[in-house]
Amino acid sequence: MSRVCSICGKGQTSGNNVSHSNRKTKRAFKANVQKVSFVKDGKIETDYVCTRCLKSDKIERA
Repeated sequence: MSRVCSICGKGQTSGNNVSHSNRKTKRAFKANVQKVSFVKDGKIETDYVCTRCLKSDKIERA
């Protein structure tokens, strides 16, 4: 299961590591997602939510 925010869909994105000699290798920027319990449609659900959604009160914690 991939770690993607169930509210906004934020997930992993890719980029490059750049060395001092300017060589580039692929790397991953992983989203800061936490596994939390929250209320969705009147039911308690446990899923991954990014910290931006947690801080902006887009969900109601259970």
